Amino acid sequence: MDFDLTEDQRAFQATARSFAREEMAPHARDWDEQETFPVAALRKAAALGFGGIYVKEDVGGSALSRLDAALIFEELAQGCTSTAAYISIHNMAAWMIDNFGGPQQRQKFLPKLCTMEHFASYCLTEPGSGSDAAALKTRARRDGDHYVLDGSKAFISGGGVSDIYVVMARTGDNSPRGISCIVVEKGTPGLSYGAQEKSSAGRRSRPRWSISRIAAYRPPT
Repeated sequence: MDFDLTEDQRAFQATARSFAREEMAPHARDWDEQETFPVAALRKAAALGFGGIYVKEDVGGSALSRLDAALIFEELAQGCTSTAAYISIHNMAAWMIDNFGGPQQRQKFLPKLCTMEHFASYCLTEPGSGSDAAALKTRARRDGDHYVLDGSKAFISGGGVSDIYVVMARTGDNSPRGISCIVVEKGTPGLSYGAQEKSSAGRRSRPRWSISRIAAYRPPT
């Protein structure tokens, strides 16, 4: 088995490395200290194909593999860890819509996510259950052509900034099979969010991940 990288893999690995050094690393400290969500830098990354790394090409994605994505994120993280983390989360949310959404959803959401004209967040973690998907409590009830959500989420990277929230919620029983994924658009009536509390001790002792704009989120009720 050949474990060498392909010529294409080496090319986009080098592109990511150059972008991290030139566009991320020089600003990472200021972004962190000022808790900046670097919109311009993120959209420059998307222009290189990093906004929809493993999203299909018909909606603007790069159609790369998870291995390809790992190579890209490894390089980006050397420029700014929290910005690279957000880009990975944005890609995960876009991939879920690409793989499990219908044709109308894919065409509606993905072109702007791939260019990062719109930003996406993934909403799994809850105050009472952490990231244990099987224990989540947020529920979604069908009401005509819509779903009504009831619950709270926490530690949402991009919270308050993102345009699209991919929300894990229960539509069935309390087993893992009773969980569905619902896309909630920014501006949906009842949607509210607030900054996640951070201790001053935590800020001094470890990186803050402030660029990801971690937030708490309450779905509309």
